[in-house]
Amino acid sequence: MARHKEFEINEVLDKAMYLFWSQGYEKTSMQELVDTMGIHRRSIYDTFGDKHALFIQALQRYQLLQSQRLQHLLERQVPVTDIIRIFLETTVDNQALPKGCLMVNSGVELGTLDPEVSALVEGAYTHTEQCLLDLLVAGQGSGEIQADLDAELLAHYFMNAWLGLRTTVKTAVDQQKLTDIIDTTLRILNK
Repeated sequence: MARHKEFEINEVLDKAMYLFWSQGYEKTSMQELVDTMGIHRRSIYDTFGDKHALFIQALQRYQLLQSQRLQHLLERQVPVTDIIRIFLETTVDNQALPKGCLMVNSGVELGTLDPEVSALVEGAYTHTEQCLLDLLVAGQGSGEIQADLDAELLAHYFMNAWLGLRTTVKTAVDQQKLTDIIDTTLRILNK
């Protein structure tokens, strides 16, 4: 008779996700995963597979959670420019989470070495940039953003700015510098 799992899968997967996010793939050992997740090594292998398979599932979980947060932000009934500001500020203000972005970190660490990671990172970037494009087009439709600006180029620009912030936040100690970057980035939308 099979033993009943004594843990909630997403709860232990989140613990692995935060460990990978904090340390990266290569630096994280299986023993650290066992200790952090609070389950036996055999349970990790039986439930998630090897370390790489667990990492891929952690990346997928991260993307799901990020997509949900972004969707929640997009549903707010505030001006588009405010949504974009909040989108950028969330990267800087979230002190409870590891610094940076698991997708960005993973892309930098493994993107050229691991096609599966590269595909996940690229897919996450594409999804986020499409959300930005949709938001910018909506802003142009409502008159908040100049209609003569190329929305697709703006989406590329804001995506690049967001990725830059997600990298800069890992080493920046000057919060004002980060705020200034956001303010300067948003000036492109001024009429």
